[in-house]
Amino acid sequence: MSLIKTINAELQSEARLARETLHGEGEVPDGVLRAEIDASWRRSLSHGVHFNSKHELALESTASLELLLASNRLLIDAATPEIDYLAAQQGKEGLIILANADATILALEGRADDLKGSGLQDIALGACWSEAARGTNALGTALVDARPTLIDCGEHFLDRLSPFSCTSVPIHSPHGELLGVLDLTREGPLGRVQDSTALLCMAVTQIESRVFNATYPDQIVLAFHSRRQYLESAWQGLLALDLTGKILAVSAHACQLLGVPRAGLVGRRCEEFLGIDGLQLLARLRQGSIGSLQTAKGEFFYKALRAPQRSPNVASVARGAPKAAPAQPNLEALAGGNSRYARALRMARQGLANELPVLLLGETGTGKEVIARALHRAGVRGDKPFIAVNCGAIPEGLIESELFGYREGAFTGSRRGGMIGRLQQAHGGTLFLDEIGDMPLALQARLLRVLQDRKVAPLGAGEEQDIDVALICATHRDLKRQVEEKQFREDLFYRVNGISVMLPALRERDDFDALVSSLLGKLGNVTVKLSSDLQSLLAGYHWPGNIRQLEMVLRTVLAMRDEGESELGLEHLPDSMLDDLSACDRPQTGRIRENELELIRNSLDSHQGNVSAAADALGISRATLYRKLKQLRS
Repeated sequence: MSLIKTINAELQSEARLARETLHGEGEVPDGVLRAEIDASWRRSLSHGVHFNSKHELALESTASLELLLASNRLLIDAATPEIDYLAAQQGKEGLIILANADATILALEGRADDLKGSGLQDIALGACWSEAARGTNALGTALVDARPTLIDCGEHFLDRLSPFSCTSVPIHSPHGELLGVLDLTREGPLGRVQDSTALLCMAVTQIESRVFNATYPDQIVLAFHSRRQYLESAWQGLLALDLTGKILAVSAHACQLLGVPRAGLVGRRCEEFLGIDGLQLLARLRQGSIGSLQTAKGEFFYKALRAPQRSPNVASVARGAPKAAPAQPNLEALAGGNSRYARALRMARQGLANELPVLLLGETGTGKEVIARALHRAGVRGDKPFIAVNCGAIPEGLIESELFGYREGAFTGSRRGGMIGRLQQAHGGTLFLDEIGDMPLALQARLLRVLQDRKVAPLGAGEEQDIDVALICATHRDLKRQVEEKQFREDLFYRVNGISVMLPALRERDDFDALVSSLLGKLGNVTVKLSSDLQSLLAGYHWPGNIRQLEMVLRTVLAMRDEGESELGLEHLPDSMLDDLSACDRPQTGRIRENELELIRNSLDSHQGNVSAAADALGISRATLYRKLKQLRS
């Protein structure tokens, strides 16, 4: 018999002896089980778990399960590639399980259906496998011990789990807090090569790296190691820094490489450990290549995982000088020279300053959130929070918890510590409810009460809390018609419809060329110009997707240019996009064309050739009138 088999046999024999004593005397025998298993069994007894329990905890309702998954989306997304890889490698023999910090299952791959017939009916999404609920098991025990845990056959506290062995590795946040656990469970004893913790530890390191990177989207994220070939491996260290070089977070491997615990690194300046200040480091990182630094710990090779390209006033911040006040948004410029639109925006800004709600109306893609943010920044609350909620993008079962938040324990699977709702997050600032026309009727009543009383109570909490928010709403729907059709509450409509602003569709705007230049600048290409053919083609298109669609077209042509090209032309458009843009530019024929031309002529004649007046009479913009004249005369 091999050494591994001998050890396994001894462990299983000890577990059987301990289980017999537990059954007969109701106690855990001293000195029989491994120390960590002995401690876990004793905790299981103290929690009141019965070794013969068949109880399968109820799974979540659909809404609660959706909320559970949504509140752990960052962890799930970071873990998915590793779960898929492990499932391909190990899924035929067992289960790969991801759980959150409460040991509630978030993802499950492998032989789930096969093993449910073997006593694992309660291995399912939303089921809690904490040690307090199920006794000794690798998922729950690894979270209690905060270290990799192996449970062999017979070592689980519950009798029905005796045929299974499990290996679990905890997952930590950039600040060292427990985020969850990754587990491999299968029938049969431990001891094979694939049961070692190494495979799971490498997977967890990759998960932690993705979480680390995603947690600091606007900061510097630096990967480093003393050996160049270890960059982009599971053993690289990670540092998150602000633009002045202050350390915000460090990975466990970074602490090992620097020889300093996390508490001794976070909040300190990077030059203390890397020998270079934040501005110098940022300048190096923007070069985009692997570099090296000489430090007190020796040479470190580094690579930027994130290096912000825009860092306004960094030098002043680094010197401790006060930040310059951000430039106030020019609402006149956003109006594009349209005096009526500019007046509406000015009234919206003034109304918001006087605690009137603002309702932005317009087609999808007309830039409603851009206008909402500009109105917020232009007002007295400009330095306070701006919280945006897309009522049409959140599942109906989650909108209430998103808006109002919830207390810990409000429902099974709720996040530890609860969650602050968007209304409370916006306290003192501005709440932007996009696509409010898609809000469920049942929730409209509760929102109306909050807006009337200016108080909010999170789910699971009895007490109400005062809130102070400026309100901007937006929708592409006809709210008046929805009110008539009983799809939108009339009382809520009058509550949100204080100052109403109609955002013009892109095809109706007079400032198309200026808007194109502005978008190119926003995309970081202020020196790039459009050829006359491309400019004409874009100006003649009807833009059903409005500004959002135009921006995507510009992103595409920019991506298609060769290095050094400063003019974008038709040759930079993919064939399918060129066909779409050209489709509506073909001249009209027949009676429709003749009637449209006659209407335009009559309007121009009746207004003595005044294009603006003729366009107003026809209900179209001046730019639309010019474009139609060009098309009709071709």
